[in-house]
Amino acid sequence: MKLIQHPNVVRLYEVMGSKTKIFIVLEFVTGGELFDKIVNNGRMREDEARRYFQQLINAVDYCHSRGVYHRDLKPENLLLDAYGNLKVSDFGLSALSKQVRVIMISSFFPSTWWAITKL
Repeated sequence: MKLIQHPNVVRLYEVMGSKTKIFIVLEFVTGGELFDKIVNNGRMREDEARRYFQQLINAVDYCHSRGVYHRDLKPENLLLDAYGNLKVSDFGLSALSKQVRVIMISSFFPSTWWAITKL
């Protein structure tokens, strides 16, 4: 997810691990879920819905252009920042395109490693 840096996607800063735990450092988003906003306030104005939809389309288009597919878009996974901007979150069910997977594998295992294993 470090591949994705877009104003409408929750930013992943760091992933760390110990022998027993994984720590994920994400952007702190304070506005809550879009789901809660809809439940608490009811139907939103058309201009507001259009703005959120445009931000969602921008984020999804950006992710897809980078070979990342969210696969679990729903109001509970759409957060709002302090300024009311939409942020796509929870990429736990996401998938990567084959091209991105190959790039990631080759960055973990440089060509010299591949050459050594073929000896």
